[in-house]
Amino acid sequence: MRAAVMHEARQPLAIENLEIAKPAAHEVLLRTAFTGLCHSDLHFIEGLYPMPTPCVLGHEASAVVEAVGSEVTYVSPGDKVITCTSVFCGTCEYCTTGRPNLCNNTAVKMPPGKAQRLFLNGKPIVQCFNLSTFAEQMLVHENAVVKIGPEIPLDRAALVGCGVITGAGAVINTAKVTAGSTVAVFGCGGIGLSAVNGAAIAGADRIIAVDTISSKLETAKEMGATDTINASNADPVEAIKELTGGGVEYAFEAVGLKKTAEQTFECLRPGGTATIIGMVPFGMKIELHAYDFLRERKIQGSSMGSNRFRVDMPRLLNAWKKGHLKLDHLITSHIKLDDINEGYAKLKEGNVLRQLVDFGVGA
Repeated sequence: MRAAVMHEARQPLAIENLEIAKPAAHEVLLRTAFTGLCHSDLHFIEGLYPMPTPCVLGHEASAVVEAVGSEVTYVSPGDKVITCTSVFCGTCEYCTTGRPNLCNNTAVKMPPGKAQRLFLNGKPIVQCFNLSTFAEQMLVHENAVVKIGPEIPLDRAALVGCGVITGAGAVINTAKVTAGSTVAVFGCGGIGLSAVNGAAIAGADRIIAVDTISSKLETAKEMGATDTINASNADPVEAIKELTGGGVEYAFEAVGLKKTAEQTFECLRPGGTATIIGMVPFGMKIELHAYDFLRERKIQGSSMGSNRFRVDMPRLLNAWKKGHLKLDHLITSHIKLDDINEGYAKLKEGNVLRQLVDFGVGA
């Protein structure tokens, strides 16, 4: 099978022919349909987060089941599925207390280099995020997939695998935004726009979208933003405080920068909560004013939207069917695997939302 391999950081991905193992008892062999180019993978490509190489990146995908292991009962060949990095065991402390996205069981959530599933010239290479979606096929644990209806378009489904669940989930699951509240979202990429959309679904009264690209701010309005701020010509913190009379109750960072993480906290009203979604570069620290904590402002992280993905993803797709969740607005283009480096160059420029690698599996 063909896959995009990262041999070292800060170098173009190489299209290689790989071998893939057969499914073990609890594994599922998938034919990849679509995979999204997410900014998170760009962090690894640029060396901002460590990852052993050679490896296959990619973590947002839809697929069709090709074969299943001897103990798999959840899916069958021919089923449509969405993959998720939040593979869960179902028995650890996190899983049994309702936080499967934090599962730490290394038998299913294997650390980089442990899986023996992908091979280049007979030698194992690293499967990233227990998925490696930048490949024509994937071999994953059965608890890394959720089955979806046959009527769901696979390109829309792929979006839910990361960007949508991460953004909307941070709003609905992590922060638990309430109806009638005020919300600010820093960053209007795929995750940030999904956070905007999630806030609209949650019934927020005022949703302020912040970005430096006008076209993304226009899309944010279509996703539910009531106000927009172009941070290239205004101080977003001061603008948010002016719009709301003192700050918002909930703020979300979906850029992955030190400055925007700090601004997300600074724009809160007393008692407000800031949620960091973006991947601030590894090792970097953010600085906050200690006094602000005396007014009960809070800051927290969100891992993949605090998802229970086998419940949340079907619910999100039902919201899409009803017209509440916006997916069509997020797709910039379909591209081929051979164009993946060009796609990441465009993503780095900031003028695209989701580019989907189309593996030709069909709708």
